[in-house]
Amino acid sequence: MTAASEGTTPRSYVVTGAGSGIGAATAALLRSRGHRVIGIDLRGSDIDADLSTGEGRRSVADAVRGAVGDTVDAVIAVAGVALPTSLTVRVNYFGAIATLEELLPLLRNSPAPRAVVVASFSALQQNDAELVDLLRAGDEDAAVARADELVGENQGDLIYPSTKRAIAEWVRERAVTPEWAASGIPLNAVGPGIILTPMTEPLLATAEGRDALMQVVPMPLAGPARPEAIAEVLAWLSDAPNAHITGQVVFIDGGADAVIRGPRVFD
Repeated sequence: MTAASEGTTPRSYVVTGAGSGIGAATAALLRSRGHRVIGIDLRGSDIDADLSTGEGRRSVADAVRGAVGDTVDAVIAVAGVALPTSLTVRVNYFGAIATLEELLPLLRNSPAPRAVVVASFSALQQNDAELVDLLRAGDEDAAVARADELVGENQGDLIYPSTKRAIAEWVRERAVTPEWAASGIPLNAVGPGIILTPMTEPLLATAEGRDALMQVVPMPLAGPARPEAIAEVLAWLSDAPNAHITGQVVFIDGGADAVIRGPRVFD
């Protein structure tokens, strides 16, 4: 049943990382509800763009305008990589922020604009404080250099959680500023735990592999999630009824956050 057949107004969405995983599941879900979705990915989507480069980021707004005009109802920034290299810095942090900022003028033309970013449960895990600070300062060259240093020090595994911590903090900081809150735009993030993907499924196929992953990200409720489960939350956060939730990181982690951090997070 489509959104139109249910009597609701179809909305226009931009979804980055729409070629696979959570992005593809989100685009498919929104389209199944009758919405217009402009997918962005490196290749094979509605708009091909490399969000690791300044040129690719700058091309997004014009390409979206060419597809849907001057109004976008929601932006869902999913695109990301989990490589232990500086590419992760360019895509996960600077690519995501550029997408949101470039499309902000189009969001402001919507009667019910919404924006959501995919962070990660790893935002709560060990990171490199220096890299996080450089990301928050917006110094891409220095952040890339620091990531390259981490690789050289055999600490490349800290790059991904550092980018996800920084983007989660960016969302919380920016969500309550005039450019977002005063414009009536809820800005939120989701923090998935382990997702069933072609990369993780071989690890989960054995008891040993599953136990090892569960030690890092314990998920007592239902275990690892399929991309479609994340898509459902992204769809709700970016829909018109969400008019007051902003600046939040919603962990879709089967309880991992509660297991690791416990109940006393409000002290």
